[in-house]
Amino acid sequence: MRSPALPVTAGRKTYDRAYFDKWYRDPRTRVHDPDQVRRKIRMVLAITEYFLQRPIRSVLDVGAGEGRWRAEIGRVRKGVRYVGVDPSEWVVARHGRRRNIRLGSFEQLPSLALGRRFDLIVCADVMQYVPTPALESGVRHLAGLLTGAAFFEAYTSGDEMEGDLEGWHPRTKAGYRKIFADAGLRACGAHCYLAPRVADHAVELELV
Repeated sequence: MRSPALPVTAGRKTYDRAYFDKWYRDPRTRVHDPDQVRRKIRMVLAITEYFLQRPIRSVLDVGAGEGRWRAEIGRVRKGVRYVGVDPSEWVVARHGRRRNIRLGSFEQLPSLALGRRFDLIVCADVMQYVPTPALESGVRHLAGLLTGAAFFEAYTSGDEMEGDLEGWHPRTKAGYRKIFADAGLRACGAHCYLAPRVADHAVELELV
């Protein structure tokens, strides 16, 4: 696969209604099909619960947007404790109280009071926009909050990308894997990473 075009230099992005309409709702420009997203969420639930050997009880969603993961998880797992974090003031003003989405960026994670640990931590399509020092710090912080599996969906300089390239930080597959491994996480495939105590009970061929 070819590398993405050089990214647009990042300014201060405005994550307003127009942004979400363009990249998530408009069929002409959205980057993910809704059915594809639903299948992805159910896959991640199945992987997490397989390794935990029980239903999930808590989810932290970093870069939650309007709470798409919350809605789908709520359909199949009632009573799950959900905490969302997003840098969009528009999202938090519109949905924050009702969907439990609080204001914050990936870079601010270590300073946010997120409460107890989480069975599942989601960070989907965010990490390629985060500078490396903040990414390393944030991943270490998230690893300390994880009791089950993390879904860290990120894209590398080897991926053919479409969509929002503003503020893109090109990294290799090896670069991402080193950051995750240095935080103590073990890869189990499909963008999923296990907390150390969970990984200790996995057999060799379940891990990547």
